Amino acid sequence: MSRLVKVLWAGRFHYGSGLHLQQLLANAHKSNINNNYDTVVFLEHNPVYTVGIRNKGYTEEEEKKLKELGAEFYKTNRGGLITFHGPGQLVVYPILNLKHFVPSIKWYVCQIEKMIIRLCAEYGIKGETSPDTGVWVDDKKICAIGIHGSRYITTHGLALNCNTDIHWFSHIVPCGIEGKGVTSISRELNAQVTIEDVFPLLKNAFQDQFQCTLIDFPVGEASELLRKANSNYNFDLGRANSSN
Repeated sequence: MSRLVKVLWAGRFHYGSGLHLQQLLANAHKSNINNNYDTVVFLEHNPVYTVGIRNKGYTEEEEKKLKELGAEFYKTNRGGLITFHGPGQLVVYPILNLKHFVPSIKWYVCQIEKMIIRLCAEYGIKGETSPDTGVWVDDKKICAIGIHGSRYITTHGLALNCNTDIHWFSHIVPCGIEGKGVTSISRELNAQVTIEDVFPLLKNAFQDQFQCTLIDFPVGEASELLRKANSNYNFDLGRANSSN
């Protein structure tokens, strides 16, 4: 019997809410209160720059400049350096217990790369891996990958550029890799390909690559989970504003 994985479409989400959502799902795994269900969350973020554990010590002045562009800025516990998330980019957070699959972070990252290469091929785009994590079209990154694993439970994930405004990346060195660029499915095809277009194809690719069966999150359960994630974010935002 194939492994069951719940699918949660969160829509447009603040990055802070997305962090809380991941924490809620990961904590449920660790507490064994979710009947051992794995979850994959699909969403789209408002403009935000994020840095991973190798953050190269971004100064307050550098953060301020990025925020003045109209984006948020977050330091996170994922792998990798700075990247951008925003409209037109399909972000995927698989909250998986790798003991249900293969207990290997290296295997997990490899599966994500293969999944995106397969998806690109469906659009006639030749995606490839390189010594740098992610999926590339020539020397341009089309999909960034940055994950965190704790007791084999994964958080964070991947960001696939569908019809993202690539200009946002011009203000940073994406993923800290000099001399390489960023692209999107739309740019490669010279046509508008939206998140809504890509979403069903990526679900199928995930299901096949991880040899699982995807089932929708129950509506009531999903609504309550998203409400908690948003309320936690709003509470933290209010507390931060009151301390300024």
